[in-house]
Amino acid sequence: MKEFDITFVGHMCFDEITPYGGQTVVAPGSAVLCGAIAAARVGQKVAVVTRMDPADEGILNPLKELGVEIFVIPSPETSYSVVIHPSPNVDERILRLKRNSGFFALNDVPSTRNLHLAGISDQEFSLDFIRGLREHGYELSADMQSFVRQVDPVTRDIRFKDVPMKRDIARLLSKVKLDIVEAKVLTGTDDLEEAAKQFESWGCPETVITCAEGVLARFRGTTYREKFTNRSTVGRTGRGDTTFAAYLARRNDHGVAESLKFAAALVSIKMETLGPFQGTLADVLARMGQGE
Repeated sequence: MKEFDITFVGHMCFDEITPYGGQTVVAPGSAVLCGAIAAARVGQKVAVVTRMDPADEGILNPLKELGVEIFVIPSPETSYSVVIHPSPNVDERILRLKRNSGFFALNDVPSTRNLHLAGISDQEFSLDFIRGLREHGYELSADMQSFVRQVDPVTRDIRFKDVPMKRDIARLLSKVKLDIVEAKVLTGTDDLEEAAKQFESWGCPETVITCAEGVLARFRGTTYREKFTNRSTVGRTGRGDTTFAAYLARRNDHGVAESLKFAAALVSIKMETLGPFQGTLADVLARMGQGE
């Protein structure tokens, strides 16, 4: 069996995005797509485990073109997400999950250095699933949007709500990713460092949090920060997914400070164009130099 640097687990989906004052666009999306593309473009060996309708597998072509190994679990439908930006504040969004591919069951996952749970809502990963993965010895990270984004069974609207099992999840993770909105919901504070300290106290040793201005990481009692340098926010959707994927990619062989700087540079490039990251490792290293 092949070994991978990072395996992303989560739904593929179609994103219907309406920017503030702009035109609605429908395009393939998801945390998995944004994350896997970013990691693959900077040289990582990447795998994706996803649930979707096999009839929609054409949306996987950008991943296949980058050499990403894909494991598709068939589902009657592919997830479809609506994202509306009602104001100039890029962290204010109205979300709705029109279609959903269903929960993942515990099954064989490819050999990997990092297994990242990259969900788009609370309809993908159960606590038992996470426990099972940890018992199998995987180095786990998770995006807390996978639990905070809770889908109303009737309206399909996504509400950001606290997660009763958040401490249990934190204890099972080696790394966790969240944004400023999720941080406030889960910890009661939008002070990024205080939120990271909270996750540290719950048992997760490494926390990454994004906001409009930049990204923070906390590891072993030390906090690190980097600012974004993007000149546009047209590619705001996927900011956190891309940031954390870039962080994981660099973190495989570098320290926290270097990895955070790398992630901030890569996602700054990504946010200047619609869709997943389209740059190269050389582009990211050049952007890092601009900040020195």
